[in-house]
Amino acid sequence: MRIQVRPYRQADARALTDIFYDSIHSVGPEYYSAAQVNAWAPLPRDYMAWQARFAGKPPFVATFKDQIVGFITLEPDGHIDWTYTHKDYQRQGVATALYDYLEKQAKSAGMGHLYVEASHLARPFFASKGFVLVRQNQVRRGREILVNWSMEKLL
Repeated sequence: MRIQVRPYRQADARALTDIFYDSIHSVGPEYYSAAQVNAWAPLPRDYMAWQARFAGKPPFVATFKDQIVGFITLEPDGHIDWTYTHKDYQRQGVATALYDYLEKQAKSAGMGHLYVEASHLARPFFASKGFVLVRQNQVRRGREILVNWSMEKLL
């Protein structure tokens, strides 16, 4: 599979929002309860709010055959906030292509480290990329508590 990674375009917002919701609602139930999934990605989808989020924190976007299949965000301090892959392209190299692109950008910008709060699903992925566990977190979303892990990597 040949995945291309490029900067965000405003026209991507709707597709990225769908990837966020669809990936959480399709893969999330393997690791989280229905109530936790719904708290993490509440329905209905708020496309306007996500468009504003993407404008303020533009992600890198992965495409395959002109279809958007994932996205990742790198903040100026080295924080990776969002890493999501289209539900139909899980475990096919999308996250790896996105991460490799992001790390190259981080090194080019002179960043000395990267850090992330990884979900159950993302934790092994980031570990495979050389991230080390810092601590377990409990994050409140509405009435639900979600568990994630702070991880970091020196570049």
